[in-house]
Amino acid sequence: MANYNLENSKDKLKVFTDARFGMFIHWGLYSIPARGEWVRSNERITADDYEKFFYEFNPVNYNPKEWAKLAKEAGMKYVVMTTKHHDGFCLFDSKYTDYKATNTLAKRDLIKEYVEAFREEGLAVGFYYSLLDWHHEDFPAYGDRHHPMRDNENFKENKGNFNRYIEYFHNQVEELLTNYGKIDIIWFDFSYDNMTGEKWGASKLIKRVRELQPHIIINNRLGGNLKKSIPDDYAGDFTTPEQIIPPEALVNEKGALIPWEACITLNDHWGYCSQDKNYKSSEEIIRALVECVSKNGNLILNVGPNAKGEIPEESINILKEVGHWLKQNGHSIYGCTKSILDKPEWGRYTQKDKYLYAHIFQRGVGPVNLRGLSGKIKRARLLCDGSEISIETPWNAEDFKKDAFLNFKSASLPDKKDTVILLELK
Repeated sequence: MANYNLENSKDKLKVFTDARFGMFIHWGLYSIPARGEWVRSNERITADDYEKFFYEFNPVNYNPKEWAKLAKEAGMKYVVMTTKHHDGFCLFDSKYTDYKATNTLAKRDLIKEYVEAFREEGLAVGFYYSLLDWHHEDFPAYGDRHHPMRDNENFKENKGNFNRYIEYFHNQVEELLTNYGKIDIIWFDFSYDNMTGEKWGASKLIKRVRELQPHIIINNRLGGNLKKSIPDDYAGDFTTPEQIIPPEALVNEKGALIPWEACITLNDHWGYCSQDKNYKSSEEIIRALVECVSKNGNLILNVGPNAKGEIPEESINILKEVGHWLKQNGHSIYGCTKSILDKPEWGRYTQKDKYLYAHIFQRGVGPVNLRGLSGKIKRARLLCDGSEISIETPWNAEDFKKDAFLNFKSASLPDKKDTVILLELK
């Protein structure tokens, strides 16, 4: 996306969907307690008790150039990083608050460095911005479902001035989309209960966002229903299932495909959690990516750097393994979409024009059945090295005359993670 200059919405969305694979980065003060990004809410931590992390924050090993090189090596095409999470701490130099990285021991605009580093690697750049703010005095506290002080009687009479908060966060979004050059994606998070749509001043905000960054892609979490035949103007450009992959491609009320992006963690937390070692394997990530593409979706995969600014070694190793697979098989992912065929029992299909990609997860017994493709395949090749895979109909396949069959010479698959066969259709 960063390398394109497209005017109309259809084209900029195509660039986004062609990219297919991105990196999410959740990072902030919560990396110090190291119990996940919701630690302040989950543990009802007061502002005073949480303040110690602000004065301690000093990511001495923060090097976004290393992060960018890792994302590129992993085969990712775009990245979205937290600029402000629910705790209200800003990684950028905002003139509207003192609660920011430049006032910590870091004394740096961490977002500025992030943007420059990822642009240098040719990746598209996105900003995550939380609509919630547990630090701001005008954000609802008592009775709010998520605020750390939701049950604290001392906040019962503190109603705040929500209109003043809306002006505050609109101003911050304007800063982000003015001070850092061209931005490809803005990822708002999130609406709930009555905190949705125009409660956020959504129409006004979206209008200003598109004025400042005409080519930007916006997610759906301001509210509104992207599946409606005529969505609200603040419904965004793509929808964002979280920690789940939809059972099928998403469509609107007219049956037209809508863009979507599954946001998935590598372990069980978004922000750094030192005790969480429940990492997904590279095989699981590769197959999740294939599943998303086979259903016309993207995958954005999260890393949570620690307090020193380091991406955990476990995450690095997994991403490098995924990147190795993509280096050999990326043609079956980038620019691909759901296929003309239903999901096969042995794996999944992705497709790009006349090229059908068979992602074989399970070898099974005998040749691999390609339902309905008899006489329709010009050639079959192992995608990773271009070697020929023969297509032969078994002598006893009289009941399967409409099917084609891939014949492997061994009982095991060439790649146990995902063996990809390029099928060029006639």
